[in-house]
Amino acid sequence: MDAIIDSLAEKFPNITRVYTIGRSYQGKSLRVIEITKNPGKHIPGKPEFKYIANMHGNEVVGRELLLLLAEHLCEAYGKMPGITQLLDTTRIHLLPSMNPDGYERYVRKHEEDCTSVIGRFNANGVDLNRNFPDPYDNRENSLQPEVKAVMNWLKSEPFVLSANLHGGTLVANYPYDNIPPELKKSTVRVYYGSPDDDVFVKIAKAYSSQHPTMRKGDPKCPIHRNERFKDGITNGAAWYPISGGMQDYNYYHSNCFEITLELGCCKFPPTRYVKDYWYANRKALLSYIKLVHTTGIRGFVTEPDGSPVEGAKIVVDDRTKKVTSFQDGDYWRFLVPGTYMVRVKKRGYKNTAKTVTVDEGVSSVVNFTLVKRGESRSNVASITGRFRAAKAIMANKIQLSSQESDPLVLSSTAFRANLNFLNAVFICSLLIGLL
Repeated sequence: MDAIIDSLAEKFPNITRVYTIGRSYQGKSLRVIEITKNPGKHIPGKPEFKYIANMHGNEVVGRELLLLLAEHLCEAYGKMPGITQLLDTTRIHLLPSMNPDGYERYVRKHEEDCTSVIGRFNANGVDLNRNFPDPYDNRENSLQPEVKAVMNWLKSEPFVLSANLHGGTLVANYPYDNIPPELKKSTVRVYYGSPDDDVFVKIAKAYSSQHPTMRKGDPKCPIHRNERFKDGITNGAAWYPISGGMQDYNYYHSNCFEITLELGCCKFPPTRYVKDYWYANRKALLSYIKLVHTTGIRGFVTEPDGSPVEGAKIVVDDRTKKVTSFQDGDYWRFLVPGTYMVRVKKRGYKNTAKTVTVDEGVSSVVNFTLVKRGESRSNVASITGRFRAAKAIMANKIQLSSQESDPLVLSSTAFRANLNFLNAVFICSLLIGLL
């Protein structure tokens, strides 16, 4: 894995960057390869996407697929228009192995076994997909280093969309995975959808529909012969509820919508079948990434003078899920086609709202302007202009004063005089603008 990542980074330095989000329990680097035009930092308005694989060390198909995906994206850039456009407009992050300790343990003990659970847990014996903070199960004190690394990663980048690659059956699984304690008393499986259940159904189908077998909903796994999934998708809780799952954490604690992809019945298939998995999933993997450009709304939240507003909350109708604007003011909000009332708010600013129509296959640009309380759009622009004029006058006065005294040092008396002048001009401008 490391050799492939390093080789791609060396061969394609203009579109790749390799970085580490943390270390495993045994100290192995959790390495990510970023693939995009001009890698290295967030570009305002450019969506961030991630794939994570090998969370369970014994489930290796996703690990191999992400390495093949990385090779495909790099090799096709500049040759295939669709891939070139995707990398020009999207920042893609691939974490092929979230559990390198578990993977290494499995490889040492077994070879090509479809059902073995050796290596599933990290080196500390913890299932990483049961270890994330959960609203119904407080586990803050027992978080594993791999989990902490992903949590910090989520905070550092404004991810929009994600998928977590697993193995053991064939289905696209979406939130919620967990259910409230009172529902756990039920003797039947409970469908427990999120406030954006319609969105998750849509994006899960976007993957399954592009997979030649998953979309049929009949995995035919030997140990789960009776499993059926309509359209190849399932609500996590309706399938079987879990606590501490990563996809629920993404939804609860970030702007990122994540689903879990089960890629096949065999967790660790013979090497000769890896290409078959790749051909079955290649179109779906690419189609899923493209959802960041074709689903819902996106745009910027700014002040009247164009300054970005970070941390503004974007609220849609009565949905409890809120997304927030990033440091550059940019935001993305996944929605299915329809008409919505979208409200934007932040402490210290007047709320604003727009009625928005979302069309199929298009991510509509919807920008919002927030005005600070006590101001209006017109006087903000006027005050800004007066303040800029005052700064120009002060700069001119300082230059003149400098010519009359020491050419390098402005006297404290002259400095105080100029500062008082600026304050007076600004206060007058502010008062006039508010009248």
